[in-house]
Amino acid sequence: MLGFRRIMEFLLVVMTLQIAACTEFFKPFNVSYDHRALIIDGKRRMLISSGIHYPRATPEMWPDLIAKSKEGGADLIQTYAFWNGHEPIRGQYNFEGRYDIVKFIKLAGSAGLYFHLRIGPYVCAEWNFGGFPVWLRDIPGIEFRTDNAPYKDEMQRFVKKIVDLMRQEMLFSWQGGPIILLQIENEYGNIERLYGQRGKDYVKWAADMAIGLGAGVPWVMCRQTDAPENIIDACNAFYCDGFKPNSYRKPALWTEDWNGWYTSWGGRVPHRPVEDNAFAVARFFQRGGSYHNYYMFFGGTNFGRTSGGPFYVTSYDYDAPIDEYGLLSQPKWGHLKDLHSAIKLCEPALVAVDDAPQYIRLGPMQEAHVYRHSSYVEDQSSSTLGNGTLCSAFLANIDEHNSANVKFLGQVYSLPPWSVSILPDCKNVAFNTAKVASQISVKTVEFSSPFIENTTEPGYLLLHDGVHHISTNWMILKEPIGEWGGNNFTAEGILEHLNVTKDTSDYLWYIMRLHISDEDISFWEASEVSPKLIIDSMRDVVRIFVNGQLAGSHVGRWVRVEQPVDLVQGYNELAILSETVGLQNYGAFLEKDGAGFKGQIKLTGLKSGEYDLTNSLWVYQVGLRGEFMKIFSLEEHESADWVDLPNDSVPSAFTWYKTFFDAPQGKDPVSLYLGSMGKGQAWVNGHSIGRYWSLVAPVDGCQSCDYRGAYHESKCATNCGKPTQSWYHIPRSWLQPSKNLLVIFEETGGNPLEISVKLHSTSSICTKVSESHYPPLHLWSHKDIVNGKVSISNAVPEIHLQCDNGQRISSIMFASFGTPQGSCQRFSQGDCHAPNSFSVVSEACQGRNNCSIGVSNKVFGGDPCRGVVKTLAVEAKCMSFSEIDASWL
Repeated sequence: MLGFRRIMEFLLVVMTLQIAACTEFFKPFNVSYDHRALIIDGKRRMLISSGIHYPRATPEMWPDLIAKSKEGGADLIQTYAFWNGHEPIRGQYNFEGRYDIVKFIKLAGSAGLYFHLRIGPYVCAEWNFGGFPVWLRDIPGIEFRTDNAPYKDEMQRFVKKIVDLMRQEMLFSWQGGPIILLQIENEYGNIERLYGQRGKDYVKWAADMAIGLGAGVPWVMCRQTDAPENIIDACNAFYCDGFKPNSYRKPALWTEDWNGWYTSWGGRVPHRPVEDNAFAVARFFQRGGSYHNYYMFFGGTNFGRTSGGPFYVTSYDYDAPIDEYGLLSQPKWGHLKDLHSAIKLCEPALVAVDDAPQYIRLGPMQEAHVYRHSSYVEDQSSSTLGNGTLCSAFLANIDEHNSANVKFLGQVYSLPPWSVSILPDCKNVAFNTAKVASQISVKTVEFSSPFIENTTEPGYLLLHDGVHHISTNWMILKEPIGEWGGNNFTAEGILEHLNVTKDTSDYLWYIMRLHISDEDISFWEASEVSPKLIIDSMRDVVRIFVNGQLAGSHVGRWVRVEQPVDLVQGYNELAILSETVGLQNYGAFLEKDGAGFKGQIKLTGLKSGEYDLTNSLWVYQVGLRGEFMKIFSLEEHESADWVDLPNDSVPSAFTWYKTFFDAPQGKDPVSLYLGSMGKGQAWVNGHSIGRYWSLVAPVDGCQSCDYRGAYHESKCATNCGKPTQSWYHIPRSWLQPSKNLLVIFEETGGNPLEISVKLHSTSSICTKVSESHYPPLHLWSHKDIVNGKVSISNAVPEIHLQCDNGQRISSIMFASFGTPQGSCQRFSQGDCHAPNSFSVVSEACQGRNNCSIGVSNKVFGGDPCRGVVKTLAVEAKCMSFSEIDASWL
């Protein structure tokens, strides 16, 4: 395996050098647009875009993500440019590692894909502070995203930096590069009214500034109905089929199709059914759309403290077609791939229409949109379209409950509810959004079986009661409560959290000493009252300590705190820890949002009444001592005074934990189970894999999901009654074969002995396709069908099964051609069953990475039950090459 890894590393280096040597990815071409579409090298195009955020993956993951996007039907990649990642300190730029945006764009170009770069520089994106660097708020007189000179100067400087970098690297289309679109600002129309005339002036300035940079490709503003004439306004929403740009001279672009939604700590996990997502996309192209981007096609991971919110989880999986680990999410990826193929079959007709398609009412909630060349003359007596005529049609049934039979050009078509049928030739249905024929993939997290060691040696995963724990050899280090030295200082009054930390840490200590008199003690005893600490308003987490002991913790966004405290006679140390869990990433006036506390901090219940602590002398301590010492890094972890974790140790708060582990064998993605811990952060070999927090979602709200009807982010929720997130991605490139350093900071108390490292992979794949499904899309391009020698209507449907890269189909668990019952992992034979089903499927599929089988009587040697529509259902197991090889030994 080590040799394989070195080969892959070598190939990556070779690919990088080849890309660096390229001066052109395409023959230089110009990009323009008209009212119908973007015009690339003189031709209108219907474009499918894959949204991928480069910092939410590693450079080693990028080539595979781009390849899977292309295989899934994408024409281009879209991303934001993340200002706070590229300029963490004013004037000091970072374009390395996960922020090597040039390398990412070049990889897309080398794959033959175009690129849409959304510079913003405000991005939202559930990203910390919306992508703004926190130092921006410290510039005197600054107001974000309005007609404000200090802000406009900084914004223009960064946007120009990115445009100049792209030009320098020869990445614009007219230079032979992949960039065909840029974006300035982002969803500003949502908040523009709050800025009045200054907001309107800012929009015009931003547009003029962007155009003035001379990038040579069109610029977009999304959700900006007053975008100037030289900027294309675009749609962001769950549905954009009704969207019309603000000028006839602009095409309809959909820059964000929310094919999922983000997740909050303690919340349910959103899910969007692929049938509805496909319906929305088909409707968009049906009604005149020309550019569509999935937000997200790959969501990825909020490594470090990049997650915004507040309270957004570390995973940014987003229910995307490619999951957080880089594996295909099926059936979403496969069904959308088929949709894209169907749209591409229609592209010649779609781009030939110079105006709106022909609209035909087919029923009360059924309609057709027909794209045909202007020379087309309809023959009312037949569906013959004539030689050489371009004609494609979309038949929609927007009824949420009922199927409908409709007559179109002399033929009858059955339309399921809430669906669109796509007819590339205006005759034959190639695809219906509600009829999913792609496979279902069942993913698991499991240990790499050839590597199991039942040992107590450090660095090995351990087997206890059937669970593979990472180690029993842990070391611990207590984090001081309150002041620890280093960068502390004293100031009068309550300072705003971000003004002090500059977001260099989630944590800020507010520390002071209180004197309690004998009279106060006697008063409490006599009146049976207790003193309370009152904080008018706080966010996101506050922990209150008195004399080193935790008095209480509170979570919320600008909520009031009333905390009883136990005080003793004499001097008491009050230490208040303010924590951020991602900075606000959306809304107006972000520079004023801040963190920590607002209003007064008071102590009530004293004999003399309230004690206002607000203007007292406070000691401020930024961050944790362990953070300051970087004890999570490979270079500095040995500098701390670690001690062995006692065998009888109980869960302990404010504790650092350290151990070593070996990487699981193979190349499947790796995940870290932290469900036994409370709240904190984790590092592997010095890389921060993000925050963790074992909050549990509500037990209700996860009713069965019906794809029919308009989707919203609370519909089809999953994961009720379970921790919002328990598994955390460790990129393979961050691991070495052995002795990987794992460091955890735990705030509330947890059990590190139950932490485990496992593989994330597809274990089972299923499919269920009937004779009534449509032939595979690739047959439409077969030469005999193109030449008219064979009709597509005579082709048979197929099942297609595919394991992850590096896997093979190890066994067939179920196969039945006939009338199988049930669903994936619960299949059973029906009354009709072809006896050779298992042998046919096994011969075609077992031992292969992928296979296809026709769904027809001929394939299975005869009709097992005449007059019945047959279905082929298959369940198979996938296993990595190394596991299969080991099982044969």
